[in-house]
Amino acid sequence: MEAVNLIVIIILSCLAVGGIAIAFYFFKSWRSTLNDSLATQLKLDNITKDIESERKKVQIQASDEILKMRKDFENEQKEARSELNQLEKRIRQQDESLEKKLDILTQKEKEIERDREKLKTKQQKAEELVNERNQALLRVSGLTLEEAREQVFNFVREQNELELSRMLKAMEDEAAEKADAEARRITTIAIQRVAVEQTTENTVSVVPISNDELKGRIIGREGRNIRTFENLTGVDLIVDDTPEAVVISGFDPVRREVARLSLQALVEDGRIHPTRIEETVTRAKAEVDRQIKIAGDKAVMEASITGLHPEIIRTLGRLYYRTSYGQNVLNHSIEVCHISRMLAEELNANVEIAKRAGLLHDLGKALDSDNEGPHAELSADFVRRFNENKEVLHAISSHHGEPHPETIEAIIVQVADAISAARPGARRESLTNYIKRLEKLEEIATGRPGVERCYAIQAGREIRILVKPEEINDDQALIIARDVAKEIEKDMQYPGQIKVTVIRETRQVDYAK
Repeated sequence: MEAVNLIVIIILSCLAVGGIAIAFYFFKSWRSTLNDSLATQLKLDNITKDIESERKKVQIQASDEILKMRKDFENEQKEARSELNQLEKRIRQQDESLEKKLDILTQKEKEIERDREKLKTKQQKAEELVNERNQALLRVSGLTLEEAREQVFNFVREQNELELSRMLKAMEDEAAEKADAEARRITTIAIQRVAVEQTTENTVSVVPISNDELKGRIIGREGRNIRTFENLTGVDLIVDDTPEAVVISGFDPVRREVARLSLQALVEDGRIHPTRIEETVTRAKAEVDRQIKIAGDKAVMEASITGLHPEIIRTLGRLYYRTSYGQNVLNHSIEVCHISRMLAEELNANVEIAKRAGLLHDLGKALDSDNEGPHAELSADFVRRFNENKEVLHAISSHHGEPHPETIEAIIVQVADAISAARPGARRESLTNYIKRLEKLEEIATGRPGVERCYAIQAGREIRILVKPEEINDDQALIIARDVAKEIEKDMQYPGQIKVTVIRETRQVDYAK
């Protein structure tokens, strides 16, 4: 019985322990669940607070944006109202201005109408006076109106007969030229084949170009580049169908050389416009001056002469670009110097005087454009300024026989000059006559008041006169063109016709600093 009770007690104890364990387990589970619920509730509360905080921030930002937009809208409205007010003000001012102008126009119309009435009255009076004068003239002259008109007509016809005959002659010459065009073409080809080398050397220069596209740039828009180039250099620039070449034509070799150097520089540089052309021509002139100095020094060294003034040497170098009857004047002077030396040695004369006079005898040919008189006299006068020997001066001034040579050295220089000029092929008279004619053309216009520069181009068929715009107006330019044409007709003989062009150009220059 006790064993049963013990078992019962043990079972009850085990049940009690199990119940306690179960109760403890359930309590622990409930507590954990409670803690999780509390943590979840706490998180929910935090999330709710964050949401509420963000909602308030968004509300605040939205309010700020609304206020800003309202403010911007109000500013825009204010600006729009201001612009409308200004526009209305301008419109009112324009209306007032138009009303004033309308009043002025109305007043002007009334004044014009009054002037018209006055003019009509004056015209009637003038007609009456003219009729009275005509009647008086008719009474004094004893002629009828028809007879007086006939006399006036005859007078005008006589005055214009000369102009009419010249026009008819020019038309006839032009028709004859067209009729003989083929014959002259054949003749020209023959002349070119015979004399092309000499003619090219004396009257034209050829500048090669890399491609024919450059020809358009040389001509420029509406011809402004080629016109500027020709005006600055005084030559005729021929841009034709000749492939990869541009021809420079001009009777003055110095101008032609300046033009050749300028065009070569422009072609190499590629920038061709009026300002660049002016800069390039200026540099080319400086280069030609340098070459003149070099040519003078070389001639003095070749002649073995010392003690010459630098200005004499420079003027001597200018002869390098001068020709006389097709002969280079500097080479001719050196040749006369050598011939004079040899003749003086053979005749036991003063070799130094003969050499110096022979070298300097034609210096006046470099001064022809600036001075007047025979070149022998000009040469002697120029050298006299630098205290040259009197015997040298006499030999220079008398090398063409005026004055008569009085020393053996003067006779030697005269003979040496004739020998150098008379040798076969040395000279061609036609070229010098051609150059003298062109120089005469330029001289006719150069001495006129207001003329800045003058160039004869197109082989003497055209003369371009550049006038000073501040001294000559358009009407005076027209008068200069007419007067020059009349003087050319009066003083010169020439084939065909000569075009006289007067150029009046103004320029305004400023600098950005």
